Amino acid sequence: MQVILLEKIANLGDLGDQVSVKSGYGRNYLVPQNKAVPATAENIAQFEERRAELERTSNERLGEAQSRADKISGTQVTITSKAGEEGKLFGSITVRDIAEAAGRRDIRLDKSEILLPDGPLRTLGEYDVDTKLHPEVIATLKVTVIAEQ
Repeated sequence: MQVILLEKIANLGDLGDQVSVKSGYGRNYLVPQNKAVPATAENIAQFEERRAELERTSNERLGEAQSRADKISGTQVTITSKAGEEGKLFGSITVRDIAEAAGRRDIRLDKSEILLPDGPLRTLGEYDVDTKLHPEVIATLKVTVIAEQ
């Protein structure tokens, strides 16, 4: 299935690129979320008319993501959890816990923006957690996990 991308999508392409994707990905994800339109002659003409507007919107999103990244980079959040003698947690710290802790510091983060490639945090300590706010913007949030008293 050929589609025209309406925004930059990681590992796929930039705004305006015509790419070939599997039909299920295009039909069930890209098109319903307004990230792409089928590459028909009519849609190509409409896209060219709207290109300036879409590029301006894309640049606004990038600017917003960069300002959020500046705020996140200088922030440290602390999460308390029950832990055993050796520093191992009873349970784990997930992206939901990190998003809630950031929210208490007036930083809005969606769970999908927080990257934990090694899975949930299971021990006490300090962690650098990456947040992907935009395909081009990644910020690092300092997370400290301490034992509950």
